[in-house]
Amino acid sequence: MKLYNVKAVARILDITERRVRQLKAENVIQEYKGMAGLYDLVPTIHNYINYLRKRNPDSAENIDYNTERAKLVKAKRLNEEYDLRVKEGDLHTSADIESVMSNMLINFKSRLMAIPAKLSPILSKKTDKAEINKILKDAVDEALNELSDFDRTFGNGGNNNESGDP
Repeated sequence: MKLYNVKAVARILDITERRVRQLKAENVIQEYKGMAGLYDLVPTIHNYINYLRKRNPDSAENIDYNTERAKLVKAKRLNEEYDLRVKEGDLHTSADIESVMSNMLINFKSRLMAIPAKLSPILSKKTDKAEINKILKDAVDEALNELSDFDRTFGNGGNNNESGDP
């Protein structure tokens, strides 16, 4: 049996001498019986390795197969539940929502852009401010209705252009 000092143990474990002293203070490693500052290499290395294993429970040796299997089964079950809810229409994929929202906003923009061309001939003949205001408000409200019924739009797959209007 060969005993090693703090400097040699630190070099072998690839840590600092200070860390060796800290590990001794934490009772991770012990000095050899009756020999202050000297360590038996084999038990010191074993204790240090066990200490590192306890600090890293995700290492391959510490993985519990049954726990991991349970996590996998749970993840598969959740995935199947989500798929079922998508098929039943309770959940929607982000691609579907993005498509519907894009179509809604495109239709809304088209309706807003059409207001000047549609109303300018009518408004040019009007002189009553209240009547002009009402015509403009009705046109804006009609355009805003494009955004008001998300469920109906989503149910139509994003195609809410039943009337043929832009």
